[in-house]
Amino acid sequence: MEVMNKYITIKAHINGAPHESDFELKTETFPISVESGSNDVVVRSLYLSIDPYQINRMKSHSSSQNTSSYAVGIVPGEAIDASFGVGRVVASGHPGFEEGDLVAGFISWGEYSIVKGANMLNKLDLLGFPLSYHVGILGLSGLTAYVGFFEVCKPKKGEKVFVSAASGSVGNLVGQYAKLFGCYVVGCAGSKQKVELLKGKLRFDNAFNYKEETDLKSALKRYFPDGIDIYFDNVGAEMLEAAVANMNTFGRVAACGVISEYTDATKRAAPNMLEVVIKRITIRGFLASDHMNLLADFISTTADHLRKGEIHVLEDISRGLESIPAAFTGLFRGDNIGKTIVQITEE
Repeated sequence: MEVMNKYITIKAHINGAPHESDFELKTETFPISVESGSNDVVVRSLYLSIDPYQINRMKSHSSSQNTSSYAVGIVPGEAIDASFGVGRVVASGHPGFEEGDLVAGFISWGEYSIVKGANMLNKLDLLGFPLSYHVGILGLSGLTAYVGFFEVCKPKKGEKVFVSAASGSVGNLVGQYAKLFGCYVVGCAGSKQKVELLKGKLRFDNAFNYKEETDLKSALKRYFPDGIDIYFDNVGAEMLEAAVANMNTFGRVAACGVISEYTDATKRAAPNMLEVVIKRITIRGFLASDHMNLLADFISTTADHLRKGEIHVLEDISRGLESIPAAFTGLFRGDNIGKTIVQITEE
């Protein structure tokens, strides 16, 4: 059996800021079957996570393309794969999956995907929560926030935590985890609305609009007169430099993302390395996929917070495959609040 499958692709490599015109919606026939003897699974997409790191796969070259299977370069004209999402199995040659199963894992920017060997695909237990939660707060974004804060930063109660891009999909959760843990938390964002959200609904101790600051080092000194113990970095560049300048001895930096550098090759962080050495600061990059051993703890802890109403869920959901280019390019303009998700198909 075959269907007509719609999918999103890039027209050519993108080496700067992305625009909607860089993308194209294509349609091709797609087999709703698997080869005999294979372990492949065919998945119909329901919800897709839209993540800024994908821009590095769209470039003609990026060092990240050599790091893992889901960071390899995208070929113009071909379906954009390796995006985290949830879907329903429509055909399976794998003994662990049956037609009708709900699954979470890496699928494509399309209506249907063939997941070879069911790699990085897991059956989904809804736990009583909406499907979209399993793309964001209970998906890779949530896991990234959880392992980055607890495993990489190793917090202690009462420590002072700074989070950049704090209204984004990962940053808002880091701040909420830190507050629940008993830390002092300040976040930065790019609009008055986002700052008020951080200080109000999300209960950050303070927040500021980085676009209104002419001197980031001085700004952080105002908000952290006694220094920063933990910096959760989502942006890189000048913000990382300013955070390092204000860090305490044995401070820790979790390098999660560098969105300010993804589309501007001239922006490169240059923290004062003497400060790093003298203060014995740890700067550690990490990927959530390196910490799948913490998945069960993360799900259990976060689900418990959700049931108690202790964590707020921020989702920015658009509908229809055609909305993916707008959702993706909006990430680089700061349009989103919380997790950017596209609902592909209604259940």
